[in-house]
Amino acid sequence: GLIISGLLAWSFFIDGWPQRPLGFEMVNAHPWVGNGLRAIIVVGVVGAAIVHTILRRLLAIVDTVRAGDPFILDNARRLEAIAWSVLALEGLRLIVAAIAAAVWEPGRFDAFSFAPWLAVLLLFVLAGVFAHGARMRADLEGTV
Repeated sequence: GLIISGLLAWSFFIDGWPQRPLGFEMVNAHPWVGNGLRAIIVVGVVGAAIVHTILRRLLAIVDTVRAGDPFILDNARRLEAIAWSVLALEGLRLIVAAIAAAVWEPGRFDAFSFAPWLAVLLLFVLAGVFAHGARMRADLEGTV
């Protein structure tokens, strides 16, 4: 993230960016494309941080599965946090599409898809199932 942020800052001082890397008259046709690319890079850095937290939580869940104890409240909380993170990623995807449409051609980018929204819903339901399973297990252990 730090390297990408440095390159982003450096792009403001490079003569001919993004004209030279793109290699054609895109910048003349779309004068805001350089700023749009910079904004998309910022969104990408935020998205990478979110993906990192998702992967850390998934690894923690896998560790509990390996230990033979996956139905715990911590995993339910992790799944709920993953659901919120996936929702945030979908929001970032829509932001990228809006930036692209604003600097390129309005209406050219179709950003909506049902799949990510269904994945978020599934993750929230799965988090609820894990929480319920953990409570049932605690109740069962209390009666034995």
